[in-house]
Amino acid sequence: MSARNREAQRSARERLREERERQRAGERRLRLVKIGGIAALVLAIAAGAGFLAAGSGSDDDNAGPAAEPISVGEREAPAVLTVYEDFRCPACAQFENAFRSTIDELTGSGQLRVDYHLVTIIDGNMRGNGSRYAANAAACARDQGAFPEYHDLLFQNQPAETDDAFADKSRLIDLARDIDALDNETFRSCVQDGTHDDWASRSNADFLDGDFNATPTVLLDGERMGQGGDPLTPEFLRDSVTGTAG
Repeated sequence: MSARNREAQRSARERLREERERQRAGERRLRLVKIGGIAALVLAIAAGAGFLAAGSGSDDDNAGPAAEPISVGEREAPAVLTVYEDFRCPACAQFENAFRSTIDELTGSGQLRVDYHLVTIIDGNMRGNGSRYAANAAACARDQGAFPEYHDLLFQNQPAETDDAFADKSRLIDLARDIDALDNETFRSCVQDGTHDDWASRSNADFLDGDFNATPTVLLDGERMGQGGDPLTPEFLRDSVTGTAG
């Protein structure tokens, strides 16, 4: 067989292998879409489909004390909203973008405290490090007193769920340049060094050890929202917190 024929056969085999890999990737994507659809039925949150924890990521077996949430609002606020979310989760971004103004209004008036539990299930489901690195960066922003601004900025600039763009720490740092309190070496070093990576891993382990398996999971005063009946809406949240819900 001539060298030209051998090269042609090798190229054909490579094309066939690439096509099979694309088909397998498509099948994996379809399975994940189905998983997201199941989570939507579980959550019934108006903002959109949730993302179900499936399989085990690299952080799932992390042991240690429970990870404290990052809290926004008055510590003694009469109502507490507990939110479990992943910075790579599209439904979490939909929830945040839909509820942001209502939550800001209620926390600003002292009526609500929000406890954010940051998890990394998409890193495990789709592989990557973006969820964990973003959670660490958010905790670094907390250290600088700028968590709410940076938290919102990450969701407003969320990449496609298949794009692990937040695994690029320079992107996380560049986004923070729009926030004056984070444009400093302390924040940048915290992000680069992964100062709160262990906390993010423990936060994810706590989530997987609990009774919840999808993001976003939202509870008001310990009661899970969006379960049965009408879906959770900003208006329903406001009315529930202010005591005007019918």
